[in-house]
Amino acid sequence: MSLVTSGTRNAFQVLRRGTYRPSGSRSLVTIVQQGYEGWRLSLGRQPVRLAPGLNLTIPIYHSVQIVDLRESSILIPNLPGYTSDNVPVICSGSLFYRIVDGYKACFSVSDVHTNIRNTGTSAMRAVLGRFSYDQVISDRNGLNQQLNSVIGNSISNWGVNCTRFEVQSFQPANREVERQLELQMEAERNRRKQLLDTQAQINIAEGQKQRVILESEGHLEAKSNEADARYKTVVREAEARQQQSIMEASALSEQVSRLAFSISGAAEEAQVKEDDRRRALDALIELRRLEQLKAIARGSGTSTYFFGDQSVYGSNMNGSAAPTGGRSPTNSNGLSGAYLIDYVEKGKTTRAVGPTSPLVNGGELSDSGNTAV
Repeated sequence: MSLVTSGTRNAFQVLRRGTYRPSGSRSLVTIVQQGYEGWRLSLGRQPVRLAPGLNLTIPIYHSVQIVDLRESSILIPNLPGYTSDNVPVICSGSLFYRIVDGYKACFSVSDVHTNIRNTGTSAMRAVLGRFSYDQVISDRNGLNQQLNSVIGNSISNWGVNCTRFEVQSFQPANREVERQLELQMEAERNRRKQLLDTQAQINIAEGQKQRVILESEGHLEAKSNEADARYKTVVREAEARQQQSIMEASALSEQVSRLAFSISGAAEEAQVKEDDRRRALDALIELRRLEQLKAIARGSGTSTYFFGDQSVYGSNMNGSAAPTGGRSPTNSNGLSGAYLIDYVEKGKTTRAVGPTSPLVNGGELSDSGNTAV
């Protein structure tokens, strides 16, 4: 019963130390806990693997080494070091590892846990010197991955796998360095702010430039469209007036032909004479004159009317006798003398009315709202 108690006590010592070497205690039973692995030596040689559970050992003849196969961690606190930009810092981290080959962990290295700690400390200083202070602050994961790779390659020959390395704290070594870094970061922030302000001003100027260019192009396009619209309007109006003139001329010719055919009494339109056509044209002209007189009578800008022919007045406006022949002569002003409108009142104030008086629309004289036809 005392042998079992001694073996149990040895097993608890294994739990505390990770790798246990018996100090000559006599026990026939060795307990290997779950998650551990034991190696039994016969007089210091011929290692035999011990599975978890009860294992028989012969005192003095056998010695047992037990290793922990679970994932473990080693704390590396307050490690001083320098970054690539020569900033003294203090760094702390945790190294996580797992023993995957118990034979190598027992027989390839004297004290696997101490050597893992020493390897992690030296690798942490070496890798920290590859990064600048800003890189460590901004890319902590990159530093962890680099440490994991370097430490893992170093301890793989001992049957140990480095699962990960986590940097827990990172700070300048003293207050003076911290103050200098704060000034440096403030200067960097100011520089970035100036760059951003300058870029913003450039963007604003570029936007104003583009706005002016687009506005000028828009004005140019608008003026071009307005000019095209005016040109098309003038062309369409001219075409419309031309078409109107053609249609009016055609309508007038049709009226003259029908009226001449009615006046002549001929059986066919081809038998109408030229005199009949002239009489029809005179009749249409007389109808137009009556329409103009009707319009004059409705107007408010005229005050005196003279109308009639030479058979009524007996002479033209120059005082000469009216010639015979049935048609009204032309007076000295070039007005074919059917009638004159407000000509006498106008002659009272303007005595110099002569052949140069403005004539428009086939004999119409227009000035200051008074019309002579």
